[in-house]
Amino acid sequence: MDHQENIVFQYPVSTSVRGTGNQTGSFKTPLGEHSIARKIGAGCALNEVFIGRQAIGALDELMAQNRDLPEDIISARILWLKGEQPGINAGEGIDSFQRYIYIHGTPEEDKIGTPASHGCVRMRNQDVIELFDHVDTGCRVLIQA
Repeated sequence: MDHQENIVFQYPVSTSVRGTGNQTGSFKTPLGEHSIARKIGAGCALNEVFIGRQAIGALDELMAQNRDLPEDIISARILWLKGEQPGINAGEGIDSFQRYIYIHGTPEEDKIGTPASHGCVRMRNQDVIELFDHVDTGCRVLIQA
């Protein structure tokens, strides 16, 4: 199958600073065919921060409050991915959904295009909002090196 014919959207992204891989705990980005299992953050602000998939506030407000934030901040929107290939990205010890692999926004937009994440696929906030608004759960996503 020629995946080039099926491209609907294409954006610059960042993947894991540790490379590609599928093992739980590896903090690597899994390759292969995925689908969007859940969409989180509809209607949230561009700079909304999520912890545990819960919106907790705007980044600038959280920083002004000296709020303790994770190293890999998730912002704007979350597209939670489900692996569609047993033995590659679905199943015990390698499951993308159980590993909490997302496509999400980041406040580190200057790092887009270089490896920077802890396993997820990072996008510019405006880009992930645009994508979020145009895709439904079940939409197929191909992650390839």
